Amino acid sequence: MDSLDRIKEEICLVGKLLYDRGYVVSNDGNISVRVAENEILITPSGVSKGRMTADMLVHTDLEGNILEGDRYPSSESKMHLMVFRARPDVMSVVHAHPPVSTAFAIARRPLKERYLAEMVVGLGDVPVTEFAMPSTDQVPDSVAPFVADHSAILLANHGALAWGPSLWSAFDRLEVVEQTAKVYLYVDRLGGGVEISPEQAETLRSMTGFYQKLAGGRQ
Repeated sequence: MDSLDRIKEEICLVGKLLYDRGYVVSNDGNISVRVAENEILITPSGVSKGRMTADMLVHTDLEGNILEGDRYPSSESKMHLMVFRARPDVMSVVHAHPPVSTAFAIARRPLKERYLAEMVVGLGDVPVTEFAMPSTDQVPDSVAPFVADHSAILLANHGALAWGPSLWSAFDRLEVVEQTAKVYLYVDRLGGGVEISPEQAETLRSMTGFYQKLAGGRQ
């Protein structure tokens, strides 16, 4: 199996995970991976991520021209392409509709890093975009202001979007967004929580390298 085939299989696996976790239903969501400096693989339009197969994926350049594939790319492909063009370090973008974080997006409630160490170290604040009509140029335009300084956002009245240096990091960040939204919902029900202080947050940020080393394991 060559590297392109392996990436296709991993995209399908992530699609199945999104579906199994209830982050997408029906034909919701889209996944993309950079496979060359100016080329990506992206999920097709109109296909359930739980039943997607490798032959369905679409290979395009960063202008959206189809290089390989007999299906149309995701209707939100312009959003993915914008992130890749703006951030050469990004290797993958994942979009889904996880129910709790989507509820926060509908309520226009950003997820602040104030309660969880994992948010301070691994994700930072998750802002909410302005509302944009799905599948139009409004979507990438609404996302653009946040791409440089964030790794995940909530799309107003729509869902969640995450990106990262690998497919799995983008998926993990989306998963953290949903878990954080669940925790914050419980905190709200309990009447509010005790925030991490600015000093504690700064200490956590200074330890990011230490935590990354632990996550990487012994060499």
